Parts: sequence; structure tokens; C-alpha cells
Amino acid sequence: MRWEQKVQYASQSDIGFRRRNNQDSHVVTLSPDSESFQARGHLFVVADGMGGHAVGELASKICVDTIPHAYFKNRTDDIPTALTAAIQAANSAVHEKGSQNIDFNRMGTTCVTLALGPHGAVIGHVGDSRLYRVRRDQIDQMTFDHSLEWELIRHGRLKPNDHLLPEVKHVITRSIGPEPVAEPEVDGPFPTRPGDSFLLCSDGLTGLVKDAEIGAITKHLPPVEACRLLINLANLRGGTDNITVIIAQVGPLPEGVTPTPEEISPDDDDVEVDPLSWVWLGGLWTTAITFALGVVWAMIQDEEKWRGGALAALSVFAAIVIGISWRAHRRKQKPTEQKKHESTVLTKAYRTASAKLTPELLEMLRKLESDMIESAKNDDWTYDKSAHEAAHRATKVAFEKKQHPTVLRELGHSIDLLMVGLQQHRKAVAAAREAEGKEHKSGH
Repeated sequence: MRWEQKVQYASQSDIGFRRRNNQDSHVVTLSPDSESFQARGHLFVVADGMGGHAVGELASKICVDTIPHAYFKNRTDDIPTALTAAIQAANSAVHEKGSQNIDFNRMGTTCVTLALGPHGAVIGHVGDSRLYRVRRDQIDQMTFDHSLEWELIRHGRLKPNDHLLPEVKHVITRSIGPEPVAEPEVDGPFPTRPGDSFLLCSDGLTGLVKDAEIGAITKHLPPVEACRLLINLANLRGGTDNITVIIAQVGPLPEGVTPTPEEISPDDDDVEVDPLSWVWLGGLWTTAITFALGVVWAMIQDEEKWRGGALAALSVFAAIVIGISWRAHRRKQKPTEQKKHESTVLTKAYRTASAKLTPELLEMLRKLESDMIESAKNDDWTYDKSAHEAAHRATKVAFEKKQHPTVLRELGHSIDLLMVGLQQHRKAVAAAREAEGKEHKSGH
């Protein structure tokens, strides 16, 4: 990645529908100049505090304050080493704070970090907050959840689709703060390409929104709009936890710069070369040459004509065997390729899914918008009805013209406008219940 490649980014954090306070924290620190970029790049951090109420909130805040300070202050180590040291410094700071007060005992937080620098993307994390990369029509989870569920899968004691009890499913195996020493997992640098989008988030998003949905929304919307729609979607599905999202998109290469092989435009096809292709090709050429030699031998050798015929027949048989073997190999490959691009699969420590904008996703969002409109009428929500009507009409026009990215954008705008009314309605209902409770108490 080059200093001249501008990074378009957005970040948003939401309390959700079920929590009373937001224990998530996040920070974005961009290098101010080329020299700083060459040394450290741009830094993005999301932390999800644990411990209840102010304890988790304090832990995540200490984490996002400490990591950038320690990371940019370190001018001697390379980026992966500096990022590791910064995460460990955050662990020490949270642990020390937790040791000073019995109420803060074993306070902790998860943490996921991204450093976008001259050599690409370096990723560091502790816990189950995640980082995804969206490239072309694919979304890849670049972090391994430090959770009991994922550790059981890693060791072969659990299959990816097996169901776990809720109290087991969300058990974290690593975190920042509870122990004197943390075990951060730092990977990279991974080469970046123009148009790559990186998404960091807390599990308030991933617990309710599928990988493929995250990928399609991140790919087809600007970062600000994608953040809003993803958080709205998580809230409309229950909002059971705090939700924090950062999206960073790598900009185009400077004009006149020849891209390196690692910087090939994501518009170009990523051709996966079959490692056995040269074996098949070599075998076919060998049989063809052998067949030709056999025919020539049969033509010029009257007494040993049968030897040439046998050689030609043998080459034909070999070609048939090679053809059958190649077809069997391709059949074995195709389901894997299809599965890779169309569904979420667990491959070692990573999850991969399609980021294509599907009719099913758009239909789901249209149904969601329709349900919200009905609720808004029934409960008399207060929101900008004229702006919503304009977005709703634009959605219909784009849908008729099959302009799917525009449909997604207008649906996101429409849902965002309706969410204003829903949030105000929820506050009014909560206030009415609180007033009713006070009256009930005073009556006794």
C-alpha cells in the first residue's frame, strides 16, 4: 500500500436494544504524513469490554487509549512487533487497573486491530471481536475467534454447524486484562489491493448478521452507509449486545504508478491455477507425440508395421486414461470452488463467504422495510416522512430497472430514516413504563 492511496473509512458504535450502557470502544488513528505512514501506517482498533456496567466500559476505553499511544511511540520495531507490544501494553494497563480496586477484579476486554502500512495489512487480536476483508465478490474472516466454540472446532471436537448451549457458545478463551500477560495473535503483512475493504467489529454484529450479508453490504455501499445499515440490521434482529463497526477501504493507486503483482486491480480475475495442469498438458503432449511416432513407424517399416500400430494404440489408450482422470479431478474440485464462493465454510482458522449482492438479500431488506412501515403507521412513529417517501419511491424505480446497488443504497437510507422513528418510539415507551412504575410505587 502507498501513502498516496487515500483510505475512505467510517466508524459507528451503538448501545443496542438490550443493554443499558455501551461497553464497546473504538479508535481510528491515521498517520499525518508520509514518514509516519512508512514507519507505522494507519491504525484501527475495536474493543469489547467485559465485566458488566462501568467495568467493561472502562477496560475497553483503557485498551483503545493505550494501543495507539504505545504503537506510534515505538519507532524501533517493525509493524507486527510494535503491534504485539502495544496490545501487551494495553493488557498491562487494564490488568493494573483491575488490581487496584476489588470492584474491578478480573476486568477485561476483547480487542481487534488493523495496521494498514507500506507492506500491507497487519492484524492483531485477542478474543472474539473480528476483522474481515472484502475483496471483489468474497468476504474473508481474517481472525480466529478466541472462544471455546472455535477452539473445540480447531481441535476436531466439534463440527462448525453443531449447536452449543448459549452459556458455552460465548465463552472467551483469551482476553485483555484478567491475566498479567496476554496472548495476542498477530498476522501479516497481507498485501492489499485497491478497493479492498476491511471491517472490524464486536460480536454484537456477527452474532446477528451473516458473513455474506456483511460482505455484500460492505462491498456495495460507501463505508458510512454500510456501517449504518449493518448496525440497523443487527438492532432490528434483536440488538442483544453493543454493536461497533469500523470499515476502511483502500483507495486507488496514484496516477502513473505501475502496480506490483500484489496490487493487481480487484477488477481483474483472480485465476486459480490448477497445480496439476502442467501434468495433464504434459501427458497429452506425450501421448500425441507417441501416436505420431507409431503412425510413422507403421508407414515406413513393412516388416515391423505391427510395432508402430501397437505404439499408436497404446498412446490412444493412455490419452483416454488421462482424459478420464482429468474429468474426475475437475469434478472433485468444482464443489470446493462453488462452496468457497457461495456459502460460509470453516477453513482452518478462517471463514469465507460470497459478497455478491443477491436478490434474496434485497428481498429480505424490502420485507424488513415493509414491516417497519406497518409498525410506524400502527404506533404513529415520528420521523421525516417526506424524505422516507422519496427514498421509498427511488427504491421502486431502481428495482424496476434492476439497478441492484441503487436498490440497496435506497433501502438502507429508507431503513435509517425509519429507525429514527423506532428509536424515539422505544424511548417514549420506556419513559411511560418508568412513570407508571413510579406511580405504582407512590400508590403504595
